[in-house]
Amino acid sequence: MNTLVKTLVTIGQAAKQTGLSAKMIRYYEEAGLLLKANRTDAGYRLYNSQQLQQLGFIKQARTLGFSIAQISSLLGLWRDPNRSSREVKQLAEVHLDEIKQKVAELQQMQKVLQQLADSCCGDDQPQCAILDGLQK
Repeated sequence: MNTLVKTLVTIGQAAKQTGLSAKMIRYYEEAGLLLKANRTDAGYRLYNSQQLQQLGFIKQARTLGFSIAQISSLLGLWRDPNRSSREVKQLAEVHLDEIKQKVAELQQMQKVLQQLADSCCGDDQPQCAILDGLQK
């Protein structure tokens, strides 16, 4: 029993170990991404090593920009020993395509904004090509 207690950590300790805030950990639990924590008699959450591993997985997936729904799917695949890597790759490739589209949109925004900024004199006069360009 003593070794079991040592493997459990509070939400504060889990936050330190994973680099996530306690608020985010509670959110992931409420969203169903993280298995519900056991509670002490006083109501404190206790997390085991499996849950800490899940939190690391979730954090890395969020760092890569996966949505909560995508992470839920990835976690389901991660937990399924009979999964096919094809399913995982397909999910990743869909997300990669989304990222490529966002990058293209950002590059277009950068180009237009740079043109507007280059056209603006930036002096004390009221005329501004940026404001004029935003009216279109």
